[in-house]
Amino acid sequence: MSAEMMTLKNHLLIAMPNVHNSSFERTVTLVCINDEKGSFGITINRPMSITIGQVFEQLDLSTDNNDLNQQLALSGGPAESGQGFVVHDTKRRWESTMPISDELSITSSRDILEDIVNDNGPDNFLLTLGCANWEPQQLEQEMMSNAWLTCPVENSILFNLPYKQRWKAAANSMGVDLSRLSSSIGHA
Repeated sequence: MSAEMMTLKNHLLIAMPNVHNSSFERTVTLVCINDEKGSFGITINRPMSITIGQVFEQLDLSTDNNDLNQQLALSGGPAESGQGFVVHDTKRRWESTMPISDELSITSSRDILEDIVNDNGPDNFLLTLGCANWEPQQLEQEMMSNAWLTCPVENSILFNLPYKQRWKAAANSMGVDLSRLSSSIGHA
């Protein structure tokens, strides 16, 4: 990536009100990779109807932690819907951990799930199924078309807020009130 090109890695993409694509309407997506080969992200505010306990059951894992078992898994995006990803805030590494920042990583290997069920996993994590992928420069072009706002990641938005509040909270973190934006934004 050229030195003058700003990376969107470790930023949140906030879908603008004019985005009516069912995969991304009112979403907040964590950008995990953004380079000359394309972009990869995980949507952090789309709960599924499947619980983490059901995901564990499908993988022959189990835990007695009812709070964990009842948590909803998230739809991480429209691509690779059968692949699980764990976004977490520990510097610890598992078999396929990829750092996003000094404080945030993503892991897609089973060993992190085994540690989670054994109470040896990260304190804060999101379990998602699927992801979002963009071709080289596609995400940047979508930003130029006013499809996305972007802001630095705030772990409180990732891990502490209810899913339904994340879209507005991410925008509010940069002083934007989404209810005041027109759904027909364009270039002057």
